[in-house]
Amino acid sequence: MEGIVGYGVYIPRYRIKTEEIARVWGNDGESVKKGLMIGEKAVAGIDEDAATIAVEAARNALSRAEISAKEIGAIYVGSESHPYTVKPTATIVAEAVDATPELTAADFEFACKAGTAAMQAVLALVKSGMVKYGLAIGSDTAQGAPGDPLEYTAAGGGAAYIIGKNNPLATIEATYSFTTDTPDFWRREGQPYPRHGGRFTGLPAYFKHVSSAAKGLMDSLGKGPEDFDFAVFHQPNGKFPRVVAKKLGFEKEQFEAGILVDRIGNTYSGSSILGLAKVLDIAKPGQKILLTSFGSGAGSDAFSLVVEDSIEEKRPLAPLVEDYISDKVYIDYAIYVKLRKKIRV
Repeated sequence: MEGIVGYGVYIPRYRIKTEEIARVWGNDGESVKKGLMIGEKAVAGIDEDAATIAVEAARNALSRAEISAKEIGAIYVGSESHPYTVKPTATIVAEAVDATPELTAADFEFACKAGTAAMQAVLALVKSGMVKYGLAIGSDTAQGAPGDPLEYTAAGGGAAYIIGKNNPLATIEATYSFTTDTPDFWRREGQPYPRHGGRFTGLPAYFKHVSSAAKGLMDSLGKGPEDFDFAVFHQPNGKFPRVVAKKLGFEKEQFEAGILVDRIGNTYSGSSILGLAKVLDIAKPGQKILLTSFGSGAGSDAFSLVVEDSIEEKRPLAPLVEDYISDKVYIDYAIYVKLRKKIRV
């Protein structure tokens, strides 16, 4: 059965604390931290972007898969911060990992769910027999305008998943999507920063789509929250995934393991799949995982996964999520502005 044969992540070392951003804009740091349930976020370095993050995550995924990059028949990279407006990130990744030119490659874009959309496409190609292995990546160096609430959460990071049929560490039992035209978050061509609908991003956007996708998947399988050991949701802040998990009927021990937004911020296309990687880092064979992403605009993709025996032998072959989270260097707002190129002339 088709599933994940290798996974890898990458999170930049630099961190800025919520209180430091609040200090610059004259806000109460503790109140902001408490409201968003985010203490600090990961910041991409001056020489890092969505492409370099994708490459590092892909290399780690290949290490776990123990396959040659020449065997990969598809590479899809999901992001909303591709370094080029016209030129694919996927070809950069393919060249960097030494994949064969005989493959299909493309960039995906659907706000924060572009990574899971890429996973669905790769899964379909593997199921059809068109490719032996496919690589799906969600990578972002998210941006928020100076002083905007997004600046407290928008972070850098990504995850990569190689999907195939040979010795998967987790099989993909089913996937289900829910999509509507809900303009809760957007960025026009040429604009440096996205805009958002404030409170509109909550109930009619995030909660409606995540709940509908998760329920739709569980109903299609005849399962409920009690049938899963872990539940991972998109994490725009620390509150939303916890609220939606409880509303769907999941217990704290099921969803807390996959939450990392409080320590690295919202990595957009990497958010939910980094949470999945964090769970795979600790999951045991036979355990079941529900993954549900969210992308503004708006839509959600839900997956049901079953952890297989090979997880034990493959897990140590690449760095864990916790390895990247704990390896950090704190910066102040001035360095942050420099690294994120927020000074525009």
